[in-house]
Amino acid sequence: MPQNKIYNDCLLKTQTIAYKERLNSWAIARLLPDMQRVIVARFRSRSDADGHLQRLRQLIPGAYFVLVFDCQRDEAVV
Repeated sequence: MPQNKIYNDCLLKTQTIAYKERLNSWAIARLLPDMQRVIVARFRSRSDADGHLQRLRQLIPGAYFVLVFDCQRDEAVV
C-alpha cells in the first residue's frame, strides 16, 4: 500500500535523525553571565571534545568553557 510506504519512509527518516543526534553526545558549552550557557560544538568522542576545548581556551583565554555530556538529546528518540 502506498500509505504504508509513506509512513515507513517518514518513520525511517525520523529514526535516522534521532540516531544522528544521539551520536554527538559530548558538547562544549560556553558559560555566560546569569547562569546561561551556549553550546559551541558537539562531538562523538570525549577525546575530540577535550582537544577542541584546549584549543578554545588558548584562542579565547577570557571566556569560560566546560565539557558536558549532553544526555537530554535522548528525548528526540521516537
